[in-house]
Amino acid sequence: MSDFRSFRASAVVLRHSDWGEADRLLTLYTREHGLVRALAKGARKITSRKAGHLQPFTHVTLQLARGRDLLIVTQAETVNAFLPLHDNLTKTGHAAYVVELLYRFSREEEGGNPTLFKLLVDTLDRIEKAESAWLPIRYFEMRFLDAAGFRPQLFECANCGREIQAEDQFFSATAGGVICPRCGLGLPNLEKISMEALKYLRHFQRSSYRDASRANPSFEVQKETEILMQGYFTYLLERELNTPGFIKRVRS
Repeated sequence: MSDFRSFRASAVVLRHSDWGEADRLLTLYTREHGLVRALAKGARKITSRKAGHLQPFTHVTLQLARGRDLLIVTQAETVNAFLPLHDNLTKTGHAAYVVELLYRFSREEEGGNPTLFKLLVDTLDRIEKAESAWLPIRYFEMRFLDAAGFRPQLFECANCGREIQAEDQFFSATAGGVICPRCGLGLPNLEKISMEALKYLRHFQRSSYRDASRANPSFEVQKETEILMQGYFTYLLERELNTPGFIKRVRS
C-alpha cells in the first residue's frame, strides 16, 4: 500500500459492524489495495452523511486517511448502490454468497487485483438484473477460481492426463479437476459429474459472459453444478460457507 497519508480508492463494501458508540467498522474490497478495513466515524449517527454510502454490496469511491491503527473514511461517494440486492431476499443471499467467497479467499494487505474487482462489480450488477442468479453465480465461481489460482482441470484427467471423452466422469476436489472413468474406479472421495454439467463448467471457464449467457441448462444440471462447486469450495477453504444455508432457507 502506498505511503501517502490520504488516498482515493474504488471499493465495494463487503460487510460492516458497530464500533464504539457511533462509528462503523467496514470491510472493503478495493481495486487498488485488495481487502482492507476502515473506520467510518460517526456513521451510525442519524445526521451522518456517510451512512447511506456504506451499506454492504455498495460500490463506492472513498477518500481514506491513515489513522493510528486503521484507515479512516473521510469522504464517500456512491457509484452504484445496487438497491435491488437489498429489496429481494433471494438476491441478497446470492450477493452475500459472492461477497463471502471473496472475503474467505482474501488476505489484508495482499494488494489490489483489478480483474477480481471488476468481476465482483460485474457480478453484483448481473445478480441485480437477472431473473435467476444461477448463471451469474456459476460464471463468477469459475472466473474467481482462475483469479484465485485454483482453476479446476476440466479438459484432461487430473490423475492420468488423458483427454476427457464425451461421457460421464468423476470430479475430485483433492486432485483439482475431472477424473476419467478409468482412473475413477480406484480413487477415493470422488463426485460423479455428468457430461452435460461438465460442458457448462468448461464453457464458463473459457467464454465471455456474453457467450456464457446463452447457456440454458436443465434444472437437474443447475443443481448438479451448484452442489459440485460448493463441495469444491468447502474443500479449498476447509470449512463450509455460511451463505448457501441462508439461500436454502429463503428458497424453502
